[in-house]
Amino acid sequence: MEIGIDTFASANFKDENGKLISNSQALEELLERIEYADKIGIDQIGIGEHHRKEFLDSAAHIILSAAAARTKNIRLTSAVTVLSVSDPVRVFQNFATLDLISNGRAEIVAGRGSFTESYPLFGYNMHDYNALYAEKLDLLLNIRDNEVVNWAGKFRPDLVEQAVYPRPIQDPLPIWVGVGGTPESFVRAGVLGLPLMVAIIGGETHRFAPLVELYRNAGEKAGHDPEKLKVGVHSLGYVAETREQAIKEFFPGYAEMFTKIGRERGWPPVTMSHFESQIGPTGALVVGNVEEVAEKVLRHSEALGGLSRFSFQLDVAGLS
Repeated sequence: MEIGIDTFASANFKDENGKLISNSQALEELLERIEYADKIGIDQIGIGEHHRKEFLDSAAHIILSAAAARTKNIRLTSAVTVLSVSDPVRVFQNFATLDLISNGRAEIVAGRGSFTESYPLFGYNMHDYNALYAEKLDLLLNIRDNEVVNWAGKFRPDLVEQAVYPRPIQDPLPIWVGVGGTPESFVRAGVLGLPLMVAIIGGETHRFAPLVELYRNAGEKAGHDPEKLKVGVHSLGYVAETREQAIKEFFPGYAEMFTKIGRERGWPPVTMSHFESQIGPTGALVVGNVEEVAEKVLRHSEALGGLSRFSFQLDVAGLS
């Protein structure tokens, strides 16, 4: 199993005096952490995509390109690319260029995103949420698999005998499908034979087992090699020397962030009792000491029938 780290490039980091650091410093420190992760053997780093004040990841491929210049081995992925509001031609070109810069380490995790601010920002209608993603994923795969593209759709001009460059080192360029909890999304990924990245940020991990089974069954029914139907998990996590230290350092920022997001979505405020249930044996959060975290990752893998990759999102709490 590969172990990775995902980040949304938080703009909420504070200095020793409790003052927010500048955005430029936050990005420099993020690149330093990525450089360190590469040196200690972390397999993958993922940068999200948001268009909000709290995060600095609106141009993830730029951050990943800067990281490519400072690293040698770590895989460089999106986490996720909000494909529904993006031009698949530009997405492919950006990540093909990243693949060339990094000598074959780029990957795309294509999803719809869990925030909605990008839809009005780029002039799209939320009523087209599902149709946009399906069409743009189809185009992205067409571009990946064909140097010269012929394609027609609803949401962008047709492509007729149009060549798309540059081409990446990796052939094919890895494209994962990022999913939440919609059964149709799991089935789509299986039918297409694409690896699956499941975002599990709350509840109990084992509740996703039937959905992962849907994915694997759909893939095998479509004729894909079961060995290629890889499953990864993106989860919130934090490791400290002791469980008590992990809770003390992680909970305040986690509660602040998710209470703020909850106000936008009608969720109740985060409480310590809720948090403790989430870091329990079957809860989604992977927070604790080294032994506890390792054991929980293996438990999650077993619950979902085996994982190829587990990616921790470590900066949700705005840790210093």
